[in-house]
Order: sequence, then C-alpha cells, then structure tokens
Amino acid sequence: MTERLAPDAPGLARAAALLAEGAQVAFPTETVYGLGADARNGRAVAGIFAAKGRPSFNPLIVHVPTLETAAALVELSPEAERLAATFWPGALTLVLPARPGNGISELVSAGLPSLGIRIPAHPLARALLEAFGGPVAAPSANPSGRVSPTTAAHVLSGLDGRIAAVLDGGACPVGLESTIVGLTGQPTLLRAGGIPAEALEACLGAPLAAPPANDTPTSPGQLASHYAPQGTLRLNAEAPEPGETYLGFGPGDADLTLSASGDLTEAAANLFACLHALDARGATRIAVAPIPDHGLGRAINDRLRRAAAPRP
Repeated sequence: MTERLAPDAPGLARAAALLAEGAQVAFPTETVYGLGADARNGRAVAGIFAAKGRPSFNPLIVHVPTLETAAALVELSPEAERLAATFWPGALTLVLPARPGNGISELVSAGLPSLGIRIPAHPLARALLEAFGGPVAAPSANPSGRVSPTTAAHVLSGLDGRIAAVLDGGACPVGLESTIVGLTGQPTLLRAGGIPAEALEACLGAPLAAPPANDTPTSPGQLASHYAPQGTLRLNAEAPEPGETYLGFGPGDADLTLSASGDLTEAAANLFACLHALDARGATRIAVAPIPDHGLGRAINDRLRRAAAPRP
C-alpha cells in the first residue's frame, strides 16, 4: 500500500527519508502532483518509469529549491536568468544545456545534452526539496498517458501500491503542468502550460519559436497521445451528439463544465479534475466545447488535442 503522508513535519521527514532511500514519492506542486525520485539515482529514476509505464525516451523535469542549485546543474543563459528572475519560483520549466558531471542520471534527460529544470512555488514542494537536500526528478504522478493528478486522491487512483508514498497537500492551485521553454538555441515554446506564452514573450521582448516537427520528444509533454481519459474525445463541439457526455465551457447546459463563466484560469484548474470525473462516470464518448485559443486556453487546447489523439 502507498503511504498517505500528512503535510506536517513528520510527513515531510518521512517523504525526504523515502527519497533518500531511492523510493518514489508523489508530492504537490502549484501545477499538478509530481512523482519524485532522487534525480542522481538511476535506479530510483527507473522506478518512476516503471510505476508510470512511461516511455524511456520522454525526458523528466528536475525540481530544485534555489537558483544556485539550478546553476550547478545547467548553464544559465542571459535569457534564462531573465525568465528565472521573473517567473521562478513558479510554473515554468527551462530546458538548458546540462553542465558536464552534474551527477544527474541520464535516464532523467533521456540521453540528451540538455536538462529541463524548474523551481516550484508550492510551499510543500519547496519544504520537501529543502528537507531532501538534492534534485528531484518528477513527471506528473499518474500512469503514463493518463490524466494528470491535481489531488492526492487522483494520485492514489492510478498509482496506489506502485509508489512508496504521496504527500497530501490538497488540490493544486494552477491545475496545468508547467510551461516549458527551450533555451539550447533560439527561445522555443516546447509546451504550453501554467504561464501564458504571451507573458514569457513580453519578458523576453521577442516571440518564442515553435518546436521542431519530429517524433522524438525534446521535453516532457510532447507525445502525441497524452493526458487521455478512458473515453474518446470530440473537440470544438457546439453541442453533444446522442450518446455523448458533454464537457462545457461558458454558459449553457453541460454534463460537466470547465468554467460556467468562461474563465480560462478556472478552466485550467478544473481540466484534469473534469477528465477524472468523466472517467469516474464511465463516459465512453466525450464532446468538448470550444475553448478560446489564447492565454491559458492554448495550454488547455494542447492537453485536449493530445487527449483526443489516436491511442498507441
């Protein structure tokens, strides 16, 4: 059985001890729950892939508590320092050249010369990183390709008995994974997420490039079929067809709604919880209302497109 740890000093101490032993521990961030392991321990990182059934070529993000810790692992460019000063701690991952001999397991980077890294803002995540005292590799704490978890109950519904523990910090406030920006060359938006691309571009003073079109992920969240519930999805549906469960946005009748008021921030926070709820209902055909494709809507639509993609 997976331990459910309280968000207090004994819970933090137990979670840090398990990480030090090479175990896998789920913990809350402001985005979603992450499934953490010691990023320097190849066996521990392999345990993440085993628990999730995650493709080994899909890189992981390393979570650290401070900019100084990050600078010891990756080479910070001027653009990285500008973004970090503005958005860290927060829902931003930067993919940067890895420093030689940084001690990070190659499983974390999937053999790439770069490393995805971020400083989370969630106080419990930060407390765990400080208590553990090392870098923690952590994808979302769910079986690979399934809906990302925003509560400890979501984690346990998919991984109970497959990981050592989950540190219960309540619901994640952002509800979408971090935005990923590649900085190994021209600044590139590798994944839309919890920080709108427009805000990043305003900080940089230049537009972000689109990721290259290839089949090999260069960062997390780039697999075509991902974030998928059990049922099939039909996107941009103005109304449901017979036999469909309708996931709405904005005013109007719906079986479930991302935001009745049409608020994209609310919709982002509710997205994965709604997909979990659709699974719980046994929905086999799901129609999803149109979502505006700007701000956080870009990230929501990215997740929905991946959820609707043909399954491998």
